Amino acid sequence: MSEPELVWDVRAELGEGPVWDAHRRAVWFVDIKGRKLHRYGVDDGARASWDAPDQIGFALPAEDGSLVCGVRGGLRRFDPESGAFALLLPVEEERPQNRLNDGFVAPDGSLWFGSMDDSETVRSGALYRFHQGELTRHDDGYLVTNGPAMSSDGRTLYHNDTVGRRVFAFDHAGGVLTNKRIFAETADGFADGPSVDSEGVLHVALFNGWGVARFSPEGERIGTIRFPVQTVTKAAFGGDDLRDLYCTTAWLNNADKRAVQPTLGGLFRVRVETPGLPQYRVRL
Repeated sequence: MSEPELVWDVRAELGEGPVWDAHRRAVWFVDIKGRKLHRYGVDDGARASWDAPDQIGFALPAEDGSLVCGVRGGLRRFDPESGAFALLLPVEEERPQNRLNDGFVAPDGSLWFGSMDDSETVRSGALYRFHQGELTRHDDGYLVTNGPAMSSDGRTLYHNDTVGRRVFAFDHAGGVLTNKRIFAETADGFADGPSVDSEGVLHVALFNGWGVARFSPEGERIGTIRFPVQTVTKAAFGGDDLRDLYCTTAWLNNADKRAVQPTLGGLFRVRVETPGLPQYRVRL
């Protein structure tokens, strides 16, 4: 495993949601509080950014070449050619204090994502699945959600209670969740965005924990990837062999630390031994 390498000193206030786009050979990610969508070209380091219409929690590739974005108030389709964000589906109109935060595409093309109270004071966050035009709420009562992610065999879905420093696991079959339980806890940092590798190891970013925690499929803590900054928000696998771990970071709530951690908010890359799982595309 290599040391974390800074590939873009983008200085995101709340960087989140790195995702590998094999077709474009690029990594997409967002700055939630900065209301920005970013794209990093892995071959030439090309960088591009777009203004989002509101706080943007994730941007995930769809089968038609667009990206499905979780923007406060609903799901939007982003056209990389025009830069336009078009409303796809309103979400949580009855919870205007909420915003969307982190998402994942399952092998069947369904989009799983969470919401949260923007002020982080009310447990109004929920876990959703968007599939074949229908939105289903599967769990509720979160302060800050992150994830979800799915096991390599598709039988377990992980979803994080970030402030509680807990990773929940659900049994998953055909888009139905049962048997919610605590899978792991992260005493050394807040449980931020998760990803799974091809051996079923869960990688959980540690906000204020200086790295990425690694958990076996049984929930045992088996290691930590250490970072030079304290607020890692999500790690996602990319590259031709899926062994490049791209990690977003943030300076949110740590602006006073930037003098000694000048790369807070940057996009990092770590070369790892075990490849990740393929990045699936949203089926619309």
